[in-house]
Amino acid sequence: RFTKVNGFLAMLIGLILSAGMYGILYSIPQMRLSSMCLERGPTPFAIIFLFWWSLAILFLKWRKLCLQRKVLDIDIVPAEKQFVLCTDTVDEVTDYIAKIVDDPRRFVLFNRITVALANLRNLGRVADLDDIVRAQAEQDTSSMETSYAMVQGFVWAIPVLGFIGTVLGLSEAIGTFGTVLDSSEDLSMITESLKGVTGGLSTAFETTLLALIAALIVQLIMTALKKSEEECLDATMEY
Repeated sequence: RFTKVNGFLAMLIGLILSAGMYGILYSIPQMRLSSMCLERGPTPFAIIFLFWWSLAILFLKWRKLCLQRKVLDIDIVPAEKQFVLCTDTVDEVTDYIAKIVDDPRRFVLFNRITVALANLRNLGRVADLDDIVRAQAEQDTSSMETSYAMVQGFVWAIPVLGFIGTVLGLSEAIGTFGTVLDSSEDLSMITESLKGVTGGLSTAFETTLLALIAALIVQLIMTALKKSEEECLDATMEY
């Protein structure tokens, strides 16, 4: 309904895209991104999965939004100059809407109009129509905000996963460094053993880098889509 997305469907799409991405990375091990995603512990797997899950939600919302915009081009009021919208002609408009779409409740515009006209038919006061439409507009805005809750949660969770990876990488590096100092006396042996320490530091910083880039991409796309959806609601109210 409207631009709400089936979370389970989006999760399956995100899982498939994550698997496809890792399949490509496994086939090109020399890439920098391959090492960042495959050799830096378990947290990059969760980051990539949440990244693609978020993009799947936003893509499905964008497709639904395109469909919502299409109905704005449809004129539901008869073109005759003598037509007047009143309690006697309400059924004429609602019947026409029913012929255009199978379920008007799935569209922001048609749902708002049918609810307003149903109240007009029952109450019989045209003066109340504006209040009814405004109440519906507030409800649609609230519904739109709620539909982004999961993606906003992922935008928060992805950097947190990056910081968890940082902590794990630093712990590994510090633990390895302590072991090197305890077990090695020769300077050349210490220098050789420090390579393990740098591996832990790579895990720490590259995991955070991957998470911040993923969160930034999702945030920018979500902001652009949300702006577009708000403009669609404004156009619906103007209609």
